Amino acid sequence: MTDWSLLIHAYGTAEDVPGLLQAAGPDPEGPAWNELWSRLCHQGTVYPASYAALPALAEKARQLTAADRAMPLLLAASIVASTDRPYETPDPQDAWAAEIAELIELVEQALHHPSLTDSPGRYVELLEALLAFEGVQVWGEELHGLSGEEFEVPCPECAAENFVVFGEHGYFSTTDAFYMNEAAAHRRELQPAAPSSMEGMAERLHARALADGQHEVASQLTYVFGSAYCAECDALFRVDHAIVARWSS
Repeated sequence: MTDWSLLIHAYGTAEDVPGLLQAAGPDPEGPAWNELWSRLCHQGTVYPASYAALPALAEKARQLTAADRAMPLLLAASIVASTDRPYETPDPQDAWAAEIAELIELVEQALHHPSLTDSPGRYVELLEALLAFEGVQVWGEELHGLSGEEFEVPCPECAAENFVVFGEHGYFSTTDAFYMNEAAAHRRELQPAAPSSMEGMAERLHARALADGQHEVASQLTYVFGSAYCAECDALFRVDHAIVARWSS
């Protein structure tokens, strides 16, 4: 039995966590979820109470239907993936292995639910959660850039900040932060990867998205794992390599 009074979260004692967990329901906009997120994963920082909440979050996800369990899964994934944790905290992949194994099973069920067919954004978030539970670095925290249809990365040659854009506004790289409002901004067309050339993580994610009927996500992945020209110096670079370099540093 967890003694929450002995644990702390972002605002002090964690005595309020059980009540908030009980109040949290299937509505992702419910106020209890906002309060839990603020306390247990405050701007990406986690606390002793955060890890203690993993079994309860798994239980909450198990109580909800596969279509409604996104919030406990996403919060648990953010806790597991966080590197901003208390000093000498053991690796959650080891310390909470049983809970994480259960969370993987629960997120797999959610990923296969038909309700995600028309919700590519939620699908990407849950796929990112799966990678976080598996301990995949960078993509377990940054895959959601797919939903925003943009990654901001530095050119490996000249260090200029490039916006790699794929989606509603087109498929290009630019150094203009206001590209969505500036039609005349200097742009370089992206070079998507051929699915047949994909390997490793790229191949896995692309094949998974296709198998799950997420064709829009699969298409976007060809650009994330493709190449871009720097809009400043014209150097050609791999987009995924630039993402990993930025978020691994």
